[in-house]
Parts: sequence; structure tokens; C-alpha cells
Amino acid sequence: MTVKTESWGSRVGLILAMAGNAVGLGNFLRFPVQAVQNGGGAFIIPYLVCFLIMGIPLLFIEWSSGRYGGKAGNHSTPYILDTMAKGRIWKYIGVFGIFTNIAVAAYYTYIESWALSYVFHSVLGTFRSMSQIEVATFFSTYVDIGASTTGIPYEAVIFYVLCLGINIYILSRGLDGIEKVAKIGMPILILFGIFLAIRGLTLGTSGNSALFPDANAWDGLNFLWTPQFDSLANPKVWLAAAGQIFFTLSVGMGTIHCYAAYVRSKDDIALNAVSAGFMNEFVEVVLGSSIVIPIAAGYLGLDWVLENAGFGMAFQTMPFLFQQWGPSLAAIAGLFWFGLLFFAGITSSLAMGTPWMGFMKDEFNWNKVQGALTFGLITLLMGLPCVIFFQEGVFDEYDYWAGTVSLVIFALLETIVFS
Repeated sequence: MTVKTESWGSRVGLILAMAGNAVGLGNFLRFPVQAVQNGGGAFIIPYLVCFLIMGIPLLFIEWSSGRYGGKAGNHSTPYILDTMAKGRIWKYIGVFGIFTNIAVAAYYTYIESWALSYVFHSVLGTFRSMSQIEVATFFSTYVDIGASTTGIPYEAVIFYVLCLGINIYILSRGLDGIEKVAKIGMPILILFGIFLAIRGLTLGTSGNSALFPDANAWDGLNFLWTPQFDSLANPKVWLAAAGQIFFTLSVGMGTIHCYAAYVRSKDDIALNAVSAGFMNEFVEVVLGSSIVIPIAAGYLGLDWVLENAGFGMAFQTMPFLFQQWGPSLAAIAGLFWFGLLFFAGITSSLAMGTPWMGFMKDEFNWNKVQGALTFGLITLLMGLPCVIFFQEGVFDEYDYWAGTVSLVIFALLETIVFS
């Protein structure tokens, strides 16, 4: 007997929400850095191979599992896995998937708060007349809990709580709220990305300086898309590519299960899975590789990019690079770029809240507001160490254990259950 009380309003909304779950900060921050650190074109080939032989099958598994559990009225990984296999052990493994989401959301929303803060500072013109070193120092000052870029005490904590509050409010609106954000946020995100990609690719040599007279935006793009076939024998490149696929598609987390649990029984889940997957790949491979690296290479040179590529590179360089476009365009570009990062982040973090809310509904029959508030409270308690002790490496530990190791373990276990 089918027990369904809530479902997606439209197929477009479902696909955009699923794509929003996958399209996140990893597309614009993690993917370019991974490509640079793993040989550029040498990384793209294993990445696309891993997408086809690992990413797509895992999307099929998670969409199928989610709809299967949803038909029995279950909307969380513990109950979905318990529906699929005998033995209570699988229910507890599903709980592991829920807390993986919370652990990832704890540090992920912190990065969202960076983007929200930088939108604020871009509009105010804070970065105007700053040198490259001053922009880089600005980021270091922001993440230092004892310092402040605005004079407001504990600025990073305030923006983090504000960002988490936005997530809680949208989650409390249920699927309708998530779907509305996806329908608005995803098109805006893609338009923002196209604008910045065109600006980066038309930069040419106009951004070079006396310090970097040979800087060329196309050098960055050529590096990313020129394959070095001798690097394909390097297992580290393949491992990095596989890890990026897990991270970017949000597989091995349980979020897709929970979204798919609300799919109507007659919906084509294979087509939906492929549509959401390829939309994510378009944003990541086409737009993600056409913004940070080409623009940075156009102003600072490819050699500088290769030496300084890192997760925070976009926050430490892009505001300075935008200032070279003039005050008005710099404010617009800053709003577009950091607004893009914020939209990309929040569409993913909303998905991370759904497994907890689904479990609270299945287990305790909690309503949306109760589920959203408790998710926000637990995420806040787990996330504050990332904010307060960012300089001590707590953030990186969360990213490694929750954002890498846990995803692989959960994906392996769910594949066993599905098989």
C-alpha cells in the first residue's frame, strides 16, 4: 500500500532541486583546484570515466532506493534501507548516513557564510583600492575568530548563524520551499556563471601587468583541457577523480534517497537521474573550469595559479581581480560571483537537512518546523568548532572524514544492500 502525503510539485522542480543538491561549492571551488593539482587535462579524462562507470550507476541506485522506500511511506535512509533488506543493522547504517549529512552541513554552511559575507563587502565596495596582498589578508582576518573586518565582534560566527538561519527557514517550508529556491536559484546560478565565464574567456592578455607580462586567460583553459596521457597511469589522479565525483554528485550521503522518496510512482527515475547528473556536469566542467582558473591566469599567470591553487584561492584573489574591471563592474561581478557561490551552497545544504527531517518524521512524527529547528541546532553545535578553530585545522578534518571517507563507506554499503 502506498503511503504518500507529500510530493514534488513538478518534474522541472524535482530535477532542479536534485541538480541543486549536486551543484554546489565543489563545482566552482573544489573542481578547478582538483584539476590544477592533478595535471589539468590529465584529470579530466579519469574524471569523466569515473562519472560514467561510478557516478551514473550510483545515481540510479540512490534514486531507485529512494522511490522504493517512499512507496512504503518512508522518507529517511534508516527506514529506506530497513525496507530494502532484512536485519536491523541496515537501519543503523542508515543513521550513519544522516549524521554524515549533518557533519558535512556543519562545515559546508560555514563556506556559504563566507560567500554571504563577501556579497555584503562587494556591494559596500570594501575591496576597492586593495592590493592583492591586502585582499588575501582580508580573508585571513575574516576567518580569525579574534579579529574582525567590520568592527563587529565575532563577525564570522554572526554570518554563520545568519546563513544557518536562512537554511532553517527554507527547510521549515518543506518540499515547497526547497522547490521554490531551486526554481529561482538554479537559473540565476547558471546565468551568473555564464556571465563570469564569458568575461573570463574574453579577458585575453588585457589583464596582465608588469609583474606578470605574459599572463593570458586562455593559458588556464588550455591547461585544463589539454590531456597529458602519461599521467593516466598515476593512481593518485584516478583516486582524486573518483573522490570528486562522489563529492560533486552528492552520492553516498543519503540526500538523494530522501528527495527520491517523494517522487511519484510513475515518474521516470532513470531519466530524472541522468538529467540531474548531466546538469551538474555541465555546471562543473563547462562553467566551473571557465571562471576561477582562466580569470586568475589572465591576471596573475598560469605559473602563479599552479603554485597557489587551493580551496580559499577564489576568496583570496577574485575580489582583487574584479577591481581591475572598474568600481561599478567590480561590484556587479562580486555580487554575481559570491552570489553564485551562495546559491550553489544553499541548494546543497538544504538537501543535507532533508534526511534528518525525514527521519524525525518517520520515527517521531515531527512536523517540518520541529525537524528544521533541531537540524539547525545540531548543525550549529557541530559547526561552531569549525568556525572557532578554523585556523587549527578542524575544518579540514571535517572535510576529510565527513566529506570524503564517510561518502565512500556509505556508498559501498548501500550498493551491497541494493545488489
